[in-house]
Amino acid sequence: MSRILIVDDEPAIGWSLGELLDDRGHAVEVAASVEEGLAACRRFSPHLLLLDVRLPGRDGLSAIPDFRALVPDAPVVVMTAFGDLDTAVRAVEAGAAEYLVKPFDAARVTAAVERLLARAPAAAASPAPPPGGLVGSSAAMQAVYARIALAASSDLPVLVSGPTGSGKELAARAIHAHSARRGGALVAVNLAALDAGLVEEELFGRVRAGRAGARPGHFARADGGTLVLDEVGDAAPEVQARLLRVLDAGEILPVGASEPQAVDVRVIAATHRDLAAEVAAGRFRADLLHRLRVFTIDMPPLAERADDLPALVAHFLAGSPGCGPVQAASGAFLEAVRARPWPGNVRELKAAVDVAAVMARGGTLLPEHLPTPLAAPAEAEAGGGAEAPDAAARLGEAVRAWVRARLDGTPSPDGWLHEAFLKAAEAGLIGEVLARTDGNRTAAARILGLDRSTLRGKLPRE
Repeated sequence: MSRILIVDDEPAIGWSLGELLDDRGHAVEVAASVEEGLAACRRFSPHLLLLDVRLPGRDGLSAIPDFRALVPDAPVVVMTAFGDLDTAVRAVEAGAAEYLVKPFDAARVTAAVERLLARAPAAAASPAPPPGGLVGSSAAMQAVYARIALAASSDLPVLVSGPTGSGKELAARAIHAHSARRGGALVAVNLAALDAGLVEEELFGRVRAGRAGARPGHFARADGGTLVLDEVGDAAPEVQARLLRVLDAGEILPVGASEPQAVDVRVIAATHRDLAAEVAAGRFRADLLHRLRVFTIDMPPLAERADDLPALVAHFLAGSPGCGPVQAASGAFLEAVRARPWPGNVRELKAAVDVAAVMARGGTLLPEHLPTPLAAPAEAEAGGGAEAPDAAARLGEAVRAWVRARLDGTPSPDGWLHEAFLKAAEAGLIGEVLARTDGNRTAAARILGLDRSTLRGKLPRE
C-alpha cells in the first residue's frame, strides 16, 4: 500500500480521485490548498502527490519545490484544466514527473500512478521550452507540449514529424529556447534546398590559406547550440552519407582543411515524410534514421485540432498585417473556418486569416472574407503529379479566355501568340513557386525541374 496526497480545491475531484485510488488499495489524503497540502505532507509523508495548478492563494506549480523538499523521492503529478505549453514547461521545470489534463480518464490516472510508484526515484527534469508561437490547448497539442518539455530536458537528437504546415519548425525552436543550449545559436537549414555541388561547403564550411575568405558552415555556426535539419527526408543520398559521418564522429572537415574540427551541436531533424517507408523504398538510409530518431515528436494535422481553431484565428488575427485596432472574427467566420479541411494545416490557416483581415478592412471578419480554398489534389500529394479535374478545367478556361482577349479586336502579326503566352504563364508559374519556397531559388529550380542558372535567366533583372 502506498500513501498518496491529493491537493485540489474542487471537492468533487478530490473525492472521485480519492475513491479511485482507495479502491486500488492506496491510503489517500486530500487537501484544498497549498498550505493544507504542505501540512499534510509533513504529517502524512506521501509516496506520491497529485497537485492541481490553480488553487486558492498560492498556485500549485510554484509550490512544487516546497513539496519536493519535504518528500524528495515522491513523484509529483500536476493536474490542470488549462493545458497549454507554458503550463507544461513550468511543470517540467519545477520537477513534475507527470502532467494530467482535466477531465480525467480513470484508466490514465491509475496507469500514471502505478507507473510512477513502481519505478525508482528519478531526478527532476531540466528546463523546457516556452510557448514560442505554438497555440492551442486541444488534447493533441497537450501531448505535443509534454513531448517538447521532455525533449528540452535532454540533449538527445530529436525527430519532429508531421504534415507540411503543421508547425514542425516552431516545435524545434521551442525545444531549443528552453533547453540547456538556449544561450547558443539556433541554426535552421532546409536540406532539400541544398545545392548538391556545394553541400560540403554549406554544411561544413570552407577554409583557405591565411584564413582569407574562410566561410563557416551550418554545423560550425551552430557549435554550442542547436542545428535544425528541416526536410531531412528530402536530403540527397550523398547528403545523408555526410550527415551520418558527422553525427557519428562529432566532428566536421571543412573544405580545404587538413584536420577535422570538433563540434558540439544538438541536432533536431524535421520531415513531412514517413521515413520508415522511405527506408523500405531505398530512398533513406536506415542507419541515419536510427541516429536521428532517438526522441520523436509527432505534430498533428489541423484536422485533429478542431478545438484549437478559435484560438489560432485570434492569434493570427492579432499579428496580421491587415488587422485593424478593433478587428475580430464573427461566429459565422469561425464556423466557416471549421467547415474547411485545411490541407495546408496551420500555415494555410494563417495565410487565410491574413487575407480575411485585409478584406474586412478593419471590421468584423465574415465568411465571405475567406479566400477561395487552394486545390490540393490527392494525386499530387502522393507524388503522382496529376492535376485535380476542377483545377485543370479552371486552367483550361483561363487559357481560352486569355486567347480570346488577345485575338479579338485589332489584328496582330502572325507568330507572336505562343511566345506571348509562354511569357505570361511562366511569370505566374515561377512567381508562385518562388513564393512557396520563400524566395529560395535552388528549391524553386528543383520543383520546376530547371537548372538553377536557367531559372536565374528567366527572372527579372534586379
